[in-house]
Amino acid sequence: MNTTDGNPSPPAPVWTPDPATAAHSRIARFTEFVAIRTGTAHADYRSLWEWSVDDLAGFWSAVWEFFDLRSSTPYDEVLDEAPMPATRWFSGARLNYAEHALRDEGPHPAILSVGEDGTTTRTGRDELRRQVGSLAAWMRRNGVTVGDRVVGYLPNTTHTVVAFLAAASIGAVWSACGQDYGAPGAATRFAQLEPVILFAADGYRWNGKEHDRRAESDALRAALPTVRHTVRVPCLGLPVDDDAQVSDWAEVTGGSEQPVFEQLPFDTPLWVLFSSGTTGTPKGIVHGHGGVLLDHHRLLGLHLDLSPGDRFFWYTTTNWMMWNLVVSGLLIGATVVLYDGSPTYPEPGRLWDLAAEHRAAVLGVSPGYLLASAKAGLEPGRDLDLSALRGLGCTGAPLPAQPYYWVRDHVGAHVQVSSTSGGTDIVSGFAGSAPTTPVWAGEISAPVLGVALEAWDEDGRPVTDEVGELVVTRPLPSMPLYFWNDPDGSRYRDAYFASYPGVWRHGDWMTRTSHGSVVVSGRSDSTLNRQGVRLGSADIYAVVDALPGIQESLVIGAELADGTYWMPLFVVMETGHELTDALRDRIGTAIRTRASPRHVPDDILAVPAVPHTRTGKKLEVPVKRLLQGAPIGKVAGREAVDDIDALAYFSRFAR
Repeated sequence: MNTTDGNPSPPAPVWTPDPATAAHSRIARFTEFVAIRTGTAHADYRSLWEWSVDDLAGFWSAVWEFFDLRSSTPYDEVLDEAPMPATRWFSGARLNYAEHALRDEGPHPAILSVGEDGTTTRTGRDELRRQVGSLAAWMRRNGVTVGDRVVGYLPNTTHTVVAFLAAASIGAVWSACGQDYGAPGAATRFAQLEPVILFAADGYRWNGKEHDRRAESDALRAALPTVRHTVRVPCLGLPVDDDAQVSDWAEVTGGSEQPVFEQLPFDTPLWVLFSSGTTGTPKGIVHGHGGVLLDHHRLLGLHLDLSPGDRFFWYTTTNWMMWNLVVSGLLIGATVVLYDGSPTYPEPGRLWDLAAEHRAAVLGVSPGYLLASAKAGLEPGRDLDLSALRGLGCTGAPLPAQPYYWVRDHVGAHVQVSSTSGGTDIVSGFAGSAPTTPVWAGEISAPVLGVALEAWDEDGRPVTDEVGELVVTRPLPSMPLYFWNDPDGSRYRDAYFASYPGVWRHGDWMTRTSHGSVVVSGRSDSTLNRQGVRLGSADIYAVVDALPGIQESLVIGAELADGTYWMPLFVVMETGHELTDALRDRIGTAIRTRASPRHVPDDILAVPAVPHTRTGKKLEVPVKRLLQGAPIGKVAGREAVDDIDALAYFSRFAR
């Protein structure tokens, strides 16, 4: 259907805001606040977004005031005139992330921590402050000071949050790694930082089994010569040997001290997050106290509409930036729900069960979990009380259209699907939803406030309703301060600013639609190319991964040594199903009709498993490089891959 001017009319939304609910949202109150503060009214989200990127100083100072951010000294200016990545924010301000995370004094719990075995630990806000204060006092007695590095080899439990906040209150720099990494993989990350304190758990639970990590923790400690003291964390309660250089968790958190918050410049390092490490040594990405504080208030308060007392549950591990975002729920006064275990144990609906049990207002999952829930025939809206659930966040990969309808029909028509695109790089989002934005199936509702998001063609020109490079043309406060061990900033600039000087190129294909939404098509470095036409792998996964009998798929496009181009589709079959010629025909027909004839692969092949990063992203580029003849040791580190045998299969296949 076309409009009279020849432009395509927007598709019908799968979800639209309820006017009464939207009027009481925090973003609606923020819009009123902006109108009073600036004298400019904004009738809809697009108008507010346009103002937010045109007047960065006005927008970010409004966020600061709206959420009443605390600074012991006033800031001199919101941002300077230096181009990215040299832009400096809120010079003169001195603050502390942990102070804001611990300032809420409401009666609701701070943390609900749920183990895979069902054990639930409730931590009140006074108790959280006491534990953080006690641990920070112990750290100070052991010589930890501003700028020292403190690391955690820990699962997703309350202990990890306490250790992080204690380090942040001092001004020490935090970094964490889940225990699914072996000691060598964790050491590859932590050794770069030269940490002085190591927190290490005795193990974790996964898929109904206890995983003893005492030996790995000892090996990690031995690989970190700068560590002066280790704290053992009893997640499984396993016995440990006495060691003068090792303290018990109960010992270091058993005091009655209240936290003391070091007042720090806005751009003081808060934490180091690591890239996946699939193409070399993991890069340490450094974010600052002030940038994270400001950004996460904006994202969680305005876009996810979290308020004090709301329950915030996003399935994650400590390896992934979503852990950091979940902890930031404390900034808003929300109760954060932590879950450590498999999302599908003992049943595929475990996350839905937890969301219902703990009255989650916002639940976050992966696209794969939604597809698996649909395939399993789950009926969360019918079988569970999800009346508290307002928003369903989804990130980690592009979300195809089908799950939007499944959520509407089988979870609840009142639930807004908030597909999000962002990254570890900014520990935040570029595009997402808000309580005032419609939702279109297969699309992300809009660019996030303050993000000058555009799609650019090869000549650096913005395009609409066409696929282009995802770029950000104006600075964000949560962009990295720097990369660790990158003294001249060359690695940082090469990563994001080499293609378009002064403009952030993220490495994703993206479409800005004429009705304001965003469609992310996959990584631009793994793009498919048919007769000069660029194709996104996400379009193929949206079709194939939803077909009965197929558990997962992987598509790559490889330029081969003989000059030919090969685009195979690899599929993992569900138990009891085989890849027959008839099924190959059905797959090809489905892709041809639901995507396009160009998307139909050259070959469809069965494989035992698809390899992913530790955060669940399909390893398209490493598999492509294997098929082009690269040795497995050159395409991905063992510790960066969730299943090294799955990657090794492709290495053998290539040979």
